[in-house]
Amino acid sequence: MSRKPHHFKGAEVSCCVKYFLFGFNISFWLLGAAFLGIGLWAWAEKGVLSNISSITDLGGFDPVWLFIVVGGVMFILGFAGCIGALRENTFLLKFFSVFLGLIFFLELTAGILAFVFKDWIKDQLNFFISNNVKAYRDDIDLQNLIDFAQEYWSCCGAHGPNDWNLNIYFNCTDFNPSRERCGVPFSCCVKDPAEDVLNTQCGYDVRLQGELDQQKYIYTKGCVGQFEKWLQDNLIVVAGIFVGIALLQIFGICLAQNLVSDIRAVKANCGQIELAVCTITCLIEPYRDGSRSQRQLHSTWHSTFRKAFFTVQSLLLEPYACNHLFKNAWQCRPL
Repeated sequence: MSRKPHHFKGAEVSCCVKYFLFGFNISFWLLGAAFLGIGLWAWAEKGVLSNISSITDLGGFDPVWLFIVVGGVMFILGFAGCIGALRENTFLLKFFSVFLGLIFFLELTAGILAFVFKDWIKDQLNFFISNNVKAYRDDIDLQNLIDFAQEYWSCCGAHGPNDWNLNIYFNCTDFNPSRERCGVPFSCCVKDPAEDVLNTQCGYDVRLQGELDQQKYIYTKGCVGQFEKWLQDNLIVVAGIFVGIALLQIFGICLAQNLVSDIRAVKANCGQIELAVCTITCLIEPYRDGSRSQRQLHSTWHSTFRKAFFTVQSLLLEPYACNHLFKNAWQCRPL
């Protein structure tokens, strides 16, 4: 009765970890490429790419920076994790782990600082919104972002409608020739459900009226207070999103480190096997190069060593990782 050959199972790279990390990162790679493409396209439409110095001309915040920075980081991380997992490249996998760990550390630090220095964060938010109110008409993307925020949170300005005095088009000075003088953007207006067409002139001259009359036409609460209220009402959801992102980052780091450990174990196993293979090969070599009489005299030893050689190959070697060891096996020479 024939016996089935017993194979020694050495260290190996987990295919589940390898291809799950590959799929995990290729989605981020493609998403990062899409964000980066949208950002570059937006800059091209605004003529920024043809005049790089115009990046610093905008007084407020350019929302395109979000797409460029987030897309660039996702693209780099996705590339390193995807190619590193597919090619079992420990350098790229370590870069992926360290970079992702650094981002996680920065997010954790920012969260702690935001919790400890609440008042300072609030002052910075006021300063940020005030600067962007001044630059409302300077950039169409910034204008759309402010309009979205005021419509979503039902607010107007940082603290109220009078913050629009900071903008040269909406201030109430006697020297302002703009038609929007003493007005507010249309996104501050209380929407009339009966209107099918958006009235973009609803905020004209509205601040010439009294505060009680203003409440009939526009939102009078500031966006800073409305944002704080929204954050308190949705604290669980916001916290859940941040915790989910943090767990996803930790999961990615663990997968990458697990794969690096597997690759190191396989390489260590291959190094030990290579030494055994070369030793056996070098013992066989003299008999392969000898004369016919030498081969006849030592045929028994030759057969024994050949069996040992192929035993190492079939029982110990991991084919997918160590096949290269046998390409030049017969080139060993006795010492």
